Amino acid sequence: MRNAAYDPEHLCNNPHMPSRSDSSPIGPHGNRRRLFVAVAAGLAILLVAAFGLAQWAAGRAGAQADVEARQNARAHASLLESELQKFRLLPRVLTEFPDVRAALADKSDAASRRLDRELEQLAARTDATVIYVIDAGGTTIAASNWRAPTSFVGENYRFRPYFQGAMRSGEAELFALGTVSGRPGLYLARRVDVGGRQLGVIVLKVEFDKLESRWADSAAATLVTDAAGIVVMSSEPRWRFRSFAPISAATQQRLRATRSYGDARLDPLPVSRTGDGIRVGGDLFREANERVSFPGGTLRLLQPAEPARASANATARVAFLVLLILVGAAIITLLRIVERQTLRQAAHEALEREVAARTRDLRTANDELRLASDRQTETDRRYRAAREELAQASRLGSIGQITAGVAHEINQPIAAIRTFAENSLRYLERAQPDKARGNLDTIVELTARVGAITNELRNFARRKPTPLGPVAVQSAVDGTLLLIGDRLRAQGIALDVGIENPAAAVHADRVRLEQVLVNLLQNAVDAVHGAKDARIALRAHGSDPVHIDICDNGPGVPAELLPQLFTPFVTGRPDGLGLGLAIASDIMAEFGGTLTLIPSPLGGAGFRLTLRPA
Repeated sequence: MRNAAYDPEHLCNNPHMPSRSDSSPIGPHGNRRRLFVAVAAGLAILLVAAFGLAQWAAGRAGAQADVEARQNARAHASLLESELQKFRLLPRVLTEFPDVRAALADKSDAASRRLDRELEQLAARTDATVIYVIDAGGTTIAASNWRAPTSFVGENYRFRPYFQGAMRSGEAELFALGTVSGRPGLYLARRVDVGGRQLGVIVLKVEFDKLESRWADSAAATLVTDAAGIVVMSSEPRWRFRSFAPISAATQQRLRATRSYGDARLDPLPVSRTGDGIRVGGDLFREANERVSFPGGTLRLLQPAEPARASANATARVAFLVLLILVGAAIITLLRIVERQTLRQAAHEALEREVAARTRDLRTANDELRLASDRQTETDRRYRAAREELAQASRLGSIGQITAGVAHEINQPIAAIRTFAENSLRYLERAQPDKARGNLDTIVELTARVGAITNELRNFARRKPTPLGPVAVQSAVDGTLLLIGDRLRAQGIALDVGIENPAAAVHADRVRLEQVLVNLLQNAVDAVHGAKDARIALRAHGSDPVHIDICDNGPGVPAELLPQLFTPFVTGRPDGLGLGLAIASDIMAEFGGTLTLIPSPLGGAGFRLTLRPA
């Protein structure tokens, strides 16, 4: 047998050996040219992509900042309107107050001093800064701050626009600095008329320090300008009493004549508008405006543009990095092809290049592993943020279901207020002031109830969670029933509430604890819907830990859902999302407590909140 290594026929028939009929391999210069073209094409793609992603990031950042600005502007305007509406009713009611009319009509010192004490108590109950009564000549005859060194009693305010406007038109509003206190506030004035005679004006001053402090908690800058463009309220104190745009010398002279803003210079803010927003000094903002209901008032919210821009740029960088990896992978693939063609030219070169290629593969894999680790970290952060957003969305979804009930709760006292007010007029016409005073006291109590309901709804919708601390169980249950109680009554569901220790307090956040209670009560309402003897029981018992049980007499939890009851997107209702119990369970875990399913003594489903005592 011949040695195959030296057999010429074997060499000619070996398909793995090159022959003259094979296509000629591309030379080194051709390989380098192809590689150069591929790299140039990849760089061109990356340059175009970088430009496009930069444009996209700029547009997305502006749109995102605009959406946040509009949402925050509406929320802040709603807070301001709720404060204004709370106080606007008071001057109207006080014009009918017998002691106000008596003090203005008699002008006796005894009547004025008696009215001083009554106004002092009323201001303390309503959080008004000061309430005072001015006679027709402009002199203050009684004031709630009669004890203070800066008492308004005896001061003449005939020059004030709010006094002139009220005497002329019946009522007036003015945002100005106090001539005695030097503090800014909104003056609400209403004329007191008796038998066609203009006896004087009742004035209520409201300061907004607490509201401005709440605005300051937001990343956005919030300010309110009057009809002249003067900043009268601001989350940035250094902007107050400066103009949002230059004002004329005549306007400045008119404002100084009325002493509306004292000795403030009313300098314009360094505002400039650009194509990507509005600049105040060196800071770039996106602006959203909302009208507010005092003369010429506009709420302006300046949302910082930099956070949205940074977020959009980060997304663009991730997209560019992915594209860079793809282009790099394409170039590496072409390089391997070139290497394989070069390997045909020499065996030892093929071996060396294979080792080099494998080394590069290991380096690329190591880089990809590091990149995957970074992405996992970012994904975890986004998951936590998304979980908080989901909890907020669940609260807002609950608000949508309870809005009708809250509206009904508010309409009832408002209707009663009107009835008592009309009856008071009749009693006054019949010279029965005691009965009229009783009606007015009832109106004050009903107004306080409306304020409690709206305050509870506003707190429930709050976006930013507060730090954990002591929460009174009785207070949380009362707040929950303010939000959802009307729905139970409307459906004829009997609710049995029992709190073993009314003074018990737990370690939690009130808004999120109410969110859990609202969620569980709404689930119970849905479970007993349509039942003739629908019943729900809420029991708070124990001291360490504290238990809150919510049970119903509905059909109970289906057996097939029990293993995954607190898993997201698991639900027994055709129209349910399956997020409520999952969110509630997460919230309880954050409190250091638990949410568990227990047997219901009523025969349906029962859930238990286990909480640490405060």
